[in-house]
Amino acid sequence: METLRGLHQRHLLSVPFENLDIHLGRPIILKEDAFYEKIIRDHRGGFCYELNGSFAALLTRLGFKVTMLSARVASKSGGVSPEFDHMTLLVALKGRWLVDVGFGDSFTEPKRLDYSGTQSDNGRVYRITRRPGGRLLSRWDAKKRLWEPQYMFSLRLRKLEDFVRRSRYQETSPNSHFKKGRLCTLLAQNGRATLTDTKLIVTRGRRRIERPVKTRGEFDRLLQRWFGIDLH
Repeated sequence: METLRGLHQRHLLSVPFENLDIHLGRPIILKEDAFYEKIIRDHRGGFCYELNGSFAALLTRLGFKVTMLSARVASKSGGVSPEFDHMTLLVALKGRWLVDVGFGDSFTEPKRLDYSGTQSDNGRVYRITRRPGGRLLSRWDAKKRLWEPQYMFSLRLRKLEDFVRRSRYQETSPNSHFKKGRLCTLLAQNGRATLTDTKLIVTRGRRRIERPVKTRGEFDRLLQRWFGIDLH
């Protein structure tokens, strides 16, 4: 468990969540060798299918029992997105654990699956509750004083190829939120750095710095400085 927790945290501190290839017109290929080339060789990040797909491959090689799961992301209107909209992972290791390194600004270490109580994580609180058809991951919103749904997931075994159609939708549909603008975000030891088309946000503890991004050249320079990514 110590190894799993350490790998989970180290991945989030090292590999950014980003959708840059979608805006470059580069296809997202859901294959292990493609994940390796992009993330390891080219020092890039990716979105859920790539990040959790790659992490599942790593854990499997190390001997962990890993299952890919389909998740449906919660919307502000109270519904959930279609099946396969998000990939998350289940690891069986002295109990069952929800593992996810591909959901952006989310939990930083594995969560106990078969426990409905609260689970603290990096200053936040999560819980996993049973719902018809699966489980619901929620995060406590202290300002609103309510549990904010994150995503619904079932425990049915899925394969990497099951996510191809939805990944293609995320890449190409004008309705995909990944098509709305570029995003790159990375966890830090005491905060996070997030870059979009219009701004850079850096948090360090309770301190938050926000600055506008005015040109494509500035975006590229900030991408290199904060995330070590060179798209040229």
